[in-house]
Formats: sequence, C-alpha cells, structure tokens
Amino acid sequence: MKGPKWQNAPMRIYLVGGAVRDRLLGRPVVDRDHVVVGARPEEMVARGYRPVGKDFPVFLHPESGEEYALARTERKTGRGYHGFAFHADPGVTLEQDLARRDLTINAIAQGEDGALVDPYGGVRDLEARVLRHVSPAFVEDPVRLLRVARFAARFAPLGFTVAPETMTLMQRMVAEGEVDHLVPERVWAETRRALAEAQPSAFLRVLRGSGALAVLFPEVDALYGVPQRPEFHPEIDTGMHMELVLDAAAAIAPGDDLVGYCAFCHDLGKALTPAEALPRHIGHEHAGVPCVRALSARLKVPTEHATLAEHVCREHLNAHRALELRPETVLRLLGALDALRRPARLDTFLAACWADKRGRLGHDRDPYPAGDYLRRACAAAAAVTAGAFVAEGLAGPAIGEAMEKARIAAIAQVKAGSI
Repeated sequence: MKGPKWQNAPMRIYLVGGAVRDRLLGRPVVDRDHVVVGARPEEMVARGYRPVGKDFPVFLHPESGEEYALARTERKTGRGYHGFAFHADPGVTLEQDLARRDLTINAIAQGEDGALVDPYGGVRDLEARVLRHVSPAFVEDPVRLLRVARFAARFAPLGFTVAPETMTLMQRMVAEGEVDHLVPERVWAETRRALAEAQPSAFLRVLRGSGALAVLFPEVDALYGVPQRPEFHPEIDTGMHMELVLDAAAAIAPGDDLVGYCAFCHDLGKALTPAEALPRHIGHEHAGVPCVRALSARLKVPTEHATLAEHVCREHLNAHRALELRPETVLRLLGALDALRRPARLDTFLAACWADKRGRLGHDRDPYPAGDYLRRACAAAAAVTAGAFVAEGLAGPAIGEAMEKARIAAIAQVKAGSI
C-alpha cells in the first residue's frame, strides 16, 4: 500500500519565541517552542507527533516532548482574548505566523540551519532594550497588555523599557474597555508570574502608565499619592513604597510569587486612611484586611496565597515589633500562622514582613532581627510537646494548659537572650 501524497511544499521547522529571544540575550533557555510551516495535521501525526491543541493544531514531539505548532493566522471576532478565529494550513507563511505575536523580541525565528528570520526588527529591539508591539493588531488581545507589563518586570534589570508607541496602544486598549473583558484567571496567571520576576515594580509602573492598574487593581492604584511619615518612609508616597517592597521581596525570595503576593497586599489599608489623619496610618493593618479578601476573591487566587496575604496585612506591624511583644502575644501570633506545625509558613510570612522593612529609600540592605527572634521563638515553642506532661500524670485540658505555659516560658527565655 502506497503512503499518502502531500500536495503542499516541503515541511520546514523553526525555533521561535522565548527560546530564540533568551539565547540572544544570553539567558538560560527554559522552554523551546517550534513553528511548522508547510504541513498538515495528518502529516504531523504520520511522523509520530502527538496532537494536543484544542483551538489550533499543536503537537508534541515523539521523543523530546517539545511543542510544535502549525503556522497560523488569527482574526479578531469578538471582545476579550477568547474572541479570535484561527486559521492554519500549509499556505500560511512564517512571516504571517510571526506577525500575530505580541512583541518584536518574541517574533524572531531560527531555522534548522541556525539562521535567524527577523521580519519585524526583534534583534534590533533586543539590542536597544525596547519592548515594542509587532503590529496594530496588538490591541485586539487584552492579555498582551499584561504580558508587556510582565516582560517589563523580567527585563527591567537589563534596561528594557516600553516603546512610547506601544504604551499609546495600551492606553487606547484601556480607554476602549478592552481590558474590562479580561477574566480573573488570566489576570492572576500573568500577575502571579510578574510577582516572581526580578523587578515586579516595573509591572506596576507599566500598568499604571497605561491606566490598567486603576481598572485591574484599584486597591493598589489608590496607594499612589497617599503620604506617609517621612521619618519612617523617606520615599513618602505609599505607591512608591509598594514598588520598593515588591522589589525587596523579589530580592529576599527570588521567584516566590507567594511572598510577592503577600507583599502586594500588605499595605492596602493605607489607601483608606482619612485625609485628616495623614500622614499617620493608625490601624491600617486591620483596615486593609477586607481589601485583601476582596482582591483575593476577585482574582480567584489560591487559598494559601489568600490566607497568608491576610495574615501579613494584619500582623506585619506585630512582626516588626516582635521583641516588644509579650511572650504570650508572640505565641498567639505563631498560633494564628499555624507556625508550630508548619514552620515554612513562618518563613514566608517573615520574608514578606522583611520586604516591608526594606522597602524604604535607603533601607534596602537592612537586617531583620525581629524575624530571627520569631524563628527562634517558634523553634523553642515547638520543642514543647505533650509527652512530658502525660508522664507527670496530667490528662485532658490540663495538658494543653501546661503546654501553653511551658511554651510561653520558652519564648520568654528566647526573648531574654535576644535583648
């Protein structure tokens, strides 16, 4: 039996997107994606590729497992990022496929011979450190606005900035309501990744510059222009403080979006301070809790993110003054965090609190002795177990009462050695 005869041009495969971009920047290549030109789905299957795409033909290599997508074009059919129709056939060219991508630096391809295909000036923009849209079709997908902000957070340490004409398009997307159609899952997915990047403050600045911060994160946008006491916050502006805290969190816990989200939420209550009370923010830690809950619910963040962000919002001032707290208050704080059973939770909590301390002009290298004390206090309290009290003949509630007293005494001993 003869095999099928394909009437299209020979199949050509190109490495595309982030793999090409990161190689040119000298960064580690994590994911390798490919575009296949001049092929049909049945040809890919005949070669052993496994189909996985639902909206358009994407295949997994039979050996490497890397993604291979047929070259395609897309056409806007409705609002939001779902409003697209895709077209893939052997006649779609590489240049047409690259044209639908968001940024020029992501629209570079590399052939199997190593030669670059760069129809939209991506290499030039890499050298100039510019994030620039590929075509006016950029405005058709609101997720691209979030992606640009996320790439700004990733590449800001390398000196990348958003091209003025791209920022203009992003402002247009906000003004025309395109951003309003973003679903919470996509907003959170991009935000989560941005909070784990090297300089998350750039994410906020790009969103704010486009007007999207006020739409997507009004609780955070409201912090800008709110003053703080300069003797504690030389940066004065609470929005600037938020930017500094996010970058401090990224330095303290690189790649940890849980710490990043806790930092993102820690001071939301300051936007609610009455004007006549400024620049003091008495009680902001409690006032911010409902804001954190609302934000976490709206973004549909994971339960652990929502829970720990609320703890950081409510308790970060207690963490800062831990050495001034009574041992029983420290034990209650540790209990609220479930830190005796889950010490990793305490580490996350303290990383975000330390970021708050460091997120002030001129304080980016400050140590955090309160955090060291709380870790030692937690270890001392956790070392108190029920066994000794059972051996003494105690039972029922008496065991719990004795353990609590012993843990308070253990924390008091740690405190005495820390002062």
